[in-house]
Amino acid sequence: QVQLVESGGGLVQAGGSLRLSCAASGRTFSSYAMGWFRQAPGKEREFVAAISWHGGSTDYADSVKGRFTIARDNAKNTVYLQMNSLKPEDTAVYYCAKAHGTWLVDAYDDYDYWGQGTQVTVSS
Repeated sequence: QVQLVESGGGLVQAGGSLRLSCAASGRTFSSYAMGWFRQAPGKEREFVAAISWHGGSTDYADSVKGRFTIARDNAKNTVYLQMNSLKPEDTAVYYCAKAHGTWLVDAYDDYDYWGQGTQVTVSS
């Protein structure tokens, strides 16, 4: 069993930055890829970023490339999402998720454990 707890969301002005954290329980955290998804009101949950089990490979949605950075600290069982140059369209609930395997995946069904989400609101 894995539990994921996100933190770091909040209200920020356009152009600002936030760093989300996701703390994971369980000794097998370092064995799996991790991802971030987001869901805006009235929209489907969408892929944001993913990181491989060792942190050496990352993948991003086109909409956040160059602005967001995913990272992980396996010693702390934590994955991060640094979000810079935020835009109003980034407003959503952000979810951390654990992948089934070790490598990068971007589909919802490739993830088996999810956090409760943290709200990010970007004002114009």
